[in-house]
Amino acid sequence: MAELRWHPLIQDWVMIAGNRQGRPQMPKDYCPFCPKFGKVPEYEVLEYDNDFPALSQNPPEPDDVANDFFKVRPSYGKCEVILYSPGHTTTVPELSDSHMKKLVDLWCERFTALSADEKIKYVFPFENRGDVVGVTMPHPHGQIYGYSVIPKKLQLETQSAKQYYEEKGACLYCDLLKNELEFGKRVIFRNEHFTVFLPFFTEYPYGVYIFANSHKPYITDFKEEESMSLGLTIRDVVGMFDSLFDYKFPYMMCMHNAPVNSGDYSKDFHFHIEFFPPMRSAEKQKFNASSETGAWAHCNPTCPEDTAVELRAAYEKYKARESEIKRS
Repeated sequence: MAELRWHPLIQDWVMIAGNRQGRPQMPKDYCPFCPKFGKVPEYEVLEYDNDFPALSQNPPEPDDVANDFFKVRPSYGKCEVILYSPGHTTTVPELSDSHMKKLVDLWCERFTALSADEKIKYVFPFENRGDVVGVTMPHPHGQIYGYSVIPKKLQLETQSAKQYYEEKGACLYCDLLKNELEFGKRVIFRNEHFTVFLPFFTEYPYGVYIFANSHKPYITDFKEEESMSLGLTIRDVVGMFDSLFDYKFPYMMCMHNAPVNSGDYSKDFHFHIEFFPPMRSAEKQKFNASSETGAWAHCNPTCPEDTAVELRAAYEKYKARESEIKRS
């Protein structure tokens, strides 16, 4: 069973993927992403087609369950795995500058390849890290989904951006970044090309954003030095998280590019990355309960200005450790 089913109450498509129920759960003595087991070649970074895809460029016919009210469509799209490193326990902060650049280049390569399929309307690179967010394979990796529809959250985001541009004649994201920089207290760190901050409205205690300092709609729009900087910025954010409570910090990392094959977003969309870490303290998890899940009415149990102080301290702690390692 693999199809898209229409949810008329929220006007969105839901992926039905019965084949994913049987995917393995953290095998102890085998890893398909480690070259030594023979399923993948030797590599530094690698694209790997998902063995249990929710979407396919050759989807099966939907089940015979539709009628005039219940709508279905084929589960068209692509699901890819992006392997970060051949090292089974390697973490992002341990990767070299050049390795991070190769990872960004692979994201760009796959973004371009998926966008070339005119049936795909949104390309979504992301990473789930940690078993607390449901990771079934511990080997360092992320994923890229190519959807045949623009997912609801991205619909809302792009509509908001277009509406703001029509009303203000300016980019919503550029103005958001400008106001965060002017206020300053939620900015964690900033370099020539990117700014890391805890948004005014963040739903998660440690839900930082990475914003490009320049207005670019797609990850593929960056120049070489910007791509290098993006890799190092992501590495610094993960290192900051790991230094926050001195353990491998779980998170969901979501890259937001403009839609593809769906019109012109060059003036009103701005590349950024959103992190959704599920912890609200070293020991306590932030659960999305009834309000968040059933009503989409989010509640952040912390004050962003206060948690920004914690994150800045964690960032400084990480950079100090990094400097010590380089000196030794």
